[in-house]
Amino acid sequence: MRSQTKDASVVQCSKCGRRNRPPRAASGIPQCGDCHQPLPWVTKVGDGDFSEVVEAARIPAAVNLWAPWGGRPCRMVSPALEQVAADLAGRLKLVKVNEAPRLSERFPVQAISTLAVIDQGRVVTRRSGAAPAPALREWVNDALAA
Repeated sequence: MRSQTKDASVVQCSKCGRRNRPPRAASGIPQCGDCHQPLPWVTKVGDGDFSEVVEAARIPAAVNLWAPWGGRPCRMVSPALEQVAADLAGRLKLVKVNEAPRLSERFPVQAISTLAVIDQGRVVTRRSGAAPAPALREWVNDALAA
């Protein structure tokens, strides 16, 4: 699986600047190794590890079903969602899914990118297409409030 970011598994703490590598799946919420602030949680999954990483998460997950051939919309959504994940560190997990046929069938993908907020295995909301970070933040906040 390929990512649009250089290494989506390494994040920098916004408070102290330390680079951290949060686990893909965990029973808690990742925190900075130095200052213990919540970290943005960004990871990638495929068909085989979706349940462990997304459905078993203690916090809601924003799932981005994208494809490298999706063009500009996919390239726009990824950094916008990463900004939302950073803004909502400790409250949201961002999960990127690329080329996962079983998941594409499970969450019928009509357009790329298809986004869903999943909380405790249940799809709270979903949408398709690109949007700027403020619109995605509002969409996620509405889902978190539901």
